[in-house]
Amino acid sequence: MAKRVVVLVSGSGTLLQAIIDAVAEGRLDIDLVAVGSDRPDAHGLARARAAGVDTFVVELAKGADRAAWDRELRDAVAAHDPDLVVGAGFLRIVGPAFLERFGGRMINSHPALLPSFPGVHGVRDALAHGVKVSGTTIFWVDAGVDTGAIIAQHAVPVLPGDTEDDLTERIKEVERPLLVATIADLTRTPERNP
Repeated sequence: MAKRVVVLVSGSGTLLQAIIDAVAEGRLDIDLVAVGSDRPDAHGLARARAAGVDTFVVELAKGADRAAWDRELRDAVAAHDPDLVVGAGFLRIVGPAFLERFGGRMINSHPALLPSFPGVHGVRDALAHGVKVSGTTIFWVDAGVDTGAIIAQHAVPVLPGDTEDDLTERIKEVERPLLVATIADLTRTPERNP
């Protein structure tokens, strides 16, 4: 029986689209039960709806109670009873209530070779530091900022003259298949989480 997966997005949903395409093409044997977002205008939600996947939004308004938002997000995800939660361009840090329920069952993708350059500006920070190699990391979500146990990584060379957009796009080209392959591996093999 296919594992139930919920994907969380904040933006355009290109990582989500890679998952949707892999499922449609039979390369990923999961039941994509829902896509959630913290932003009602996230294009990833439109991608999910176009694929016939249920969607939900748990918006975090400026100045809102983060603990209440965390509980609301936990409950919205729990309503779909997932075996695995995937952060695919989800730009929020989940809190204690969420992790109490889904700790050890949520993975995330980051556009840098963790533990280097955590946070929302991983690509920009890597370029500013002058590294010759960057890449992407898939990891288990924990209470820190991009500090969870690393599952998979893929290196991407930094080319002379690279802009943030250039490097971001080259990272996404390897990040998409790496995320799909990682989901496939985790949903085939039970209890591989830390």
